[in-house]
Amino acid sequence: MPFLWIKNARVIDPANKREGDGDLFVKNGVIVESLSTADKKKAKIIDAAGLVACPGLVDIHVHFREPGQTHKENIATGTHCAAAGGFTTVVCMPNTAPPASNTGTIQYIKDVIERDAVVKVLPTGCITADMKGEKLAPIGSLARAGVIAITDDGDCVQSNELMRRACEYAKMFDLPLMDHCQDHSMTQGAVMNEGVVSTRLGLRGWPNAAEDLIVARNAILSTYTGAHIHLQHISSRNAVEIIRRAKARGVKITAEATPHHLALTDACIEGYDPKFKMNPPLRTAEDQAELIAGLKDGTIDIIATDHAPHTDYEKDKEFDYAPNGIIGLETALPVTLGVLVRQNRFKLSKVIDLMTRKPADILDLPAGTLSVGAAADICLFDPRETWTYDAKAGYSKSSNSPWDGEQLRGRVKTTIVDGKVIFDGKRIRRR
Repeated sequence: MPFLWIKNARVIDPANKREGDGDLFVKNGVIVESLSTADKKKAKIIDAAGLVACPGLVDIHVHFREPGQTHKENIATGTHCAAAGGFTTVVCMPNTAPPASNTGTIQYIKDVIERDAVVKVLPTGCITADMKGEKLAPIGSLARAGVIAITDDGDCVQSNELMRRACEYAKMFDLPLMDHCQDHSMTQGAVMNEGVVSTRLGLRGWPNAAEDLIVARNAILSTYTGAHIHLQHISSRNAVEIIRRAKARGVKITAEATPHHLALTDACIEGYDPKFKMNPPLRTAEDQAELIAGLKDGTIDIIATDHAPHTDYEKDKEFDYAPNGIIGLETALPVTLGVLVRQNRFKLSKVIDLMTRKPADILDLPAGTLSVGAAADICLFDPRETWTYDAKAGYSKSSNSPWDGEQLRGRVKTTIVDGKVIFDGKRIRRR
């Protein structure tokens, strides 16, 4: 319907500093101040009493595995997960098969998005050709093809000189770089955080320094070139301090943390369960506390899921041999609310800001706001509802989640994209 009237909601819109009970009005897919009396009579009405209405959530770090790995996920199922989690805009990583390092692959991804996606999906391109870390991808051509950033996520550019040149080209084409911060020479054979728990379990440890060194490298290169570098899934307390000091000097870097690094620690691995294996690895309670402090003071800018599907037969192996990663789009909101709002007394509006306006701002996306004239991308959720997450009953092709079978609090009830209800709490509708 061209008209939508959301009544009796608790509206939280950090972009406009709006918080309070009220209504939202949509006309022809955009937010409007109000509807005429005649339009109200024709409008679809959603009674949102007891629910929070906020901008659709924005995730700038997801893996949808298409092309080439669609046995794990594809753009259709990945966007179904996003819709069920309240996300209306997501940014997909280029570590597909083949990697998205040429214009043909980018065009293929855009065509599939147009055909299959139920939320807005924006592609990134690779920093290096085929993600091999040996020479630059055609960054200018990728920019013209429509990528919104470049990244070798899933890997890290090891050559400082190559990364420097990537920064120079990215700045030329006004593209942010997104970097997975990992020094490979320090993580060969590593499967979990290096510390007391890894020693006790007899598993090869992954030191914080492997992340810290690349974070420092990126701060230096951003200073040197003026490029915007976004630091993905920060996990180390030392990295947080490096970022804090760099930002104090005005360095053009931003950073994200994931819900799983905020909620879980390496102690979860005591049972050798591969659903807790991820990259970067779960770290200590001290690292976790510093991530939370970084989110509180603005050192860490946003929450991103790093949604990374793997099939049961891939993940169900000895811990050493299982792939890294978990799915996270359907659980991100309740997990984050639990850690930040209920355990650490963040204001609800602050958390919503970390998942809407701020990620949109990092990549200059037209999202994350309920401003009049903006696209009517809206999430309605009940912050109090308790429910049990069943990963196999979810929307992903994969079920590799540490929250499978766990009780969560806070549940998305409705997701709206361009004024159309695409998730009503029970099923997904096409846009």
